[in-house]
Amino acid sequence: MLVAAAVCPCPPLLVPEVAAGAAPELDTARAACVDALGVLAAARPDLLVVVGPGAGAGVESYPEGTPGSFRGFGVDLDVRLGRGEDTSGRHLPYGLAVGAWLLRRTGWADAPVEGRGVGEPLAAERCAEEGEAVAGRAERVALLVMGDASACRTLKAPGYLDERAAPFDAGVARALGAADAGALRALDDGLARELKVSGRAPWQVLAGAASANGGLKGALLYEDAPYGVGYIVATWS
Repeated sequence: MLVAAAVCPCPPLLVPEVAAGAAPELDTARAACVDALGVLAAARPDLLVVVGPGAGAGVESYPEGTPGSFRGFGVDLDVRLGRGEDTSGRHLPYGLAVGAWLLRRTGWADAPVEGRGVGEPLAAERCAEEGEAVAGRAERVALLVMGDASACRTLKAPGYLDERAAPFDAGVARALGAADAGALRALDDGLARELKVSGRAPWQVLAGAASANGGLKGALLYEDAPYGVGYIVATWS
């Protein structure tokens, strides 16, 4: 059963080595992410599952020890998902690599870790089913949910300015801050795609995972749009 969740953005710029001289601009977001992971640790889960944007169309599983890298962003920095070493030859997609970096930054050693990469085309119903399955993986499951809101908040944003972006992001922030699983399930996947939202599918996995625990309370820790991209940090516990 899901006992806690932390929702964090997943831009590689969250990693100071990648951001380089611009790193201080995301210090507040990084601090909020650290606080969110503290909520996960306090929940004492038997299993932590990191959920983030996947590279394919469906769901891909990554065992503990799967490596990730930021070399594609010009930085000689490697990470692993939790402890151990997976030798299957698979590598974490960028969102899960940022999640692995956050776990390393906070010294996570509280429970075994698995990863799920969720493809952007995956329908809301399928995302919810995956969440329900993940929540059943152990008696006490926690989720670290990685994903960004719209990339269309300003003229210089990756997706240029779209007037629908700010209202969409505000609705997501309200839903995450209130632990409103129903509102997350109802997100318009077509609109999310047009606004270049990477977090829609992971958030809907969270909604499915929470279906068996209606007592979760939400808290919104951070919401802003540096670089024209919506970044949200929230906790459910």
